[in-house]
Amino acid sequence: MSAASQDFHVMVIGAGSTGAATAHDLALRGFRVTVVERGEVASGTTGRNHCLLHSGARYAVNDPTAAQECIEENLVLRRIMAGGLELNDGLMVAVDERDEAFEPAFLQGCAAAGIPARPLTARQALALEPNLNPAIRGAVRVPDGVFEPFRFCLHFLATAQANGAAIKTYSEVVEIERGPGAIKGVAVRDTRTGKVEHIGADIVINAAGPWSGKVAALAGCDVPVLPTAGVMVSIPQRLSRMVINRLCLPGDGDIIVPQRLTSLLGTSSWPVDGADAIDIPAGHVQRMLDLTAQMLPAVKSCPPRGVWAAARPLIGSARLGDGRGLSRTFECFDHAREGLPGFLTITGGKTVTARVMAEKVVDLVCARTGVAAACRTREVPLRSYREFYR
Repeated sequence: MSAASQDFHVMVIGAGSTGAATAHDLALRGFRVTVVERGEVASGTTGRNHCLLHSGARYAVNDPTAAQECIEENLVLRRIMAGGLELNDGLMVAVDERDEAFEPAFLQGCAAAGIPARPLTARQALALEPNLNPAIRGAVRVPDGVFEPFRFCLHFLATAQANGAAIKTYSEVVEIERGPGAIKGVAVRDTRTGKVEHIGADIVINAAGPWSGKVAALAGCDVPVLPTAGVMVSIPQRLSRMVINRLCLPGDGDIIVPQRLTSLLGTSSWPVDGADAIDIPAGHVQRMLDLTAQMLPAVKSCPPRGVWAAARPLIGSARLGDGRGLSRTFECFDHAREGLPGFLTITGGKTVTARVMAEKVVDLVCARTGVAAACRTREVPLRSYREFYR
């Protein structure tokens, strides 16, 4: 006989995309759920990302596991979050002969990962996007899209909240409390008042992204996450209807994402010691402008509106150059192997893979608690983000 999910209280640390999706899955399976977040919803890496609904095409050649995860979740999100996405597709653009020579391997990688990819002539691509460099040599159309990160998280949290979850923002975890051989709960500090509150929990899930190593260390546990930063530049004009990628392996300045009436240019990559105060190296912003202008020359005439850096939670046991060689897939860590049953970490991945990341960690929660409750997040439509504040 299985246990009842409502008998267990699960704490989720982090209200970015992964934490929000995890709260939704837990609540849908009947667990009592509390989410704690030290800032506002999506105030960490999620709120500073590309806003790209990945088709997986960027990783089709060098990271096939991440590519397949992205396209599968892209299709799921189109079903469950239809009102929160701009399904505008993307172009992988060949700027020069090297890009053109990359196309056969790219198409083969897309086919292997199940990513729809349609080759276009230069004329066809320019008809779709007149602002492209007229000297391009061709392009491939892929099912990319765009989302707004704050609303992305609120869709999940509004649904979790409707199913009984409690969301506590401005609540920073300062201690992971241990009982005899098991998790006991957490101590959180209100970042506005300084008041410390102790919250009991049967299971604690660390979904703190690039901060997950820091949170795990509070419990004396280890998570091999490497915060790897990237700079992004916003310009106050929408220069394309579609997402524009360069047809090459992921590198610096190879993507332009339209977001409402702006364009987001990115990105670079370098390892950092922490994810909070990130100093942008000299030359990175100009490099983004110069490289993206090779795809859309109009970038040159648009002064930047904003510049920022975000840390990616890449998984690895040692620094690997600029981090480009690390996979964009995810991993779930069960800290029972470190002597702390009931403490789990889910990290890595992309915003677009948040739902499947949640599924994997909640499956583990069910296994640890003896609860027989199947995941239903692939089929259940999410509530409007507006309902979070009702």
